[in-house]
Amino acid sequence: MPSRDWKRSRFNQPWYPGETLSVGIGQGYWQVTPLQLASATATLANRGHWVKPRLARQIGDTPVPHDLPDTLDDIELANDSWWDRVFSGMEKVMSGREGTARRTGVGLEYRMGGKSGTAQVFSLGQDQRYNADQLAERLRDHALFMAFAPLDDPQIAVSVIVENAGGGSTHAAHLARAMADAWLLKDDAPMLRKCAKCWKKMMPMWRVIKSCLGII
Repeated sequence: MPSRDWKRSRFNQPWYPGETLSVGIGQGYWQVTPLQLASATATLANRGHWVKPRLARQIGDTPVPHDLPDTLDDIELANDSWWDRVFSGMEKVMSGREGTARRTGVGLEYRMGGKSGTAQVFSLGQDQRYNADQLAERLRDHALFMAFAPLDDPQIAVSVIVENAGGGSTHAAHLARAMADAWLLKDDAPMLRKCAKCWKKMMPMWRVIKSCLGII
C-alpha cells in the first residue's frame, strides 16, 4: 500500500492529492497479490474479522487453530449497516440489471457477492488511449475478480487473476463462480462443468491463470 513516506523514500518525490484518489480505487502505485486479495475478500465477508491464510485444516490428527498467531485485529466500523451496503452492491454485480458480471450470475443457486477489476500492465500517457488490439499480449490488461458466497452465511472467498486477458467480468468472473459452485454445490456444479468443457479452448488465450480461495 503506497504512502507519502514510501513515495519519498522510493522516488524522492512528494505525494500529490490526486494520488490519494487513485489509491482509493486500487490504481496508481497500489499493488496486491491474489492471496492478499482473497484474504481481504474473506475479511470483508466476515464483516471485519480476519482469518489468517493457511494451507491445511489439520496436520495429521492435529487441527490447525482457527486463530493463528500474529493475526491482524478485527476491523470495526462506526456503523455496521455499512457492511450491508457493500454486500448489496457486490450482490448487484452478480445479479443486478446493470451488474458487470450479471451473465456469470445467471442460474446461481445461492447469493454471491463479487467485484470485477482490471490491472494495467503499463501506464498510459495523458493523451494516449488503450487499445488491446494494437498491443503485444504481454502488455494487455490483467483480468481480476474477487467474490464470496453465500452472502448471508459466507463459507468461501475467491480471487482470480487472468494475466493479459482484459476485463475481469468477462474473463475472470466465471472462474470465481466455478470455484464457488464446486465448494458449495459439490457434484452439482453447473459452472464448473461448463468451464471444464471449454478449458482447452481457453488455454491458448489465457496462458497464465492465478487464483486463490480462502475457506472462511
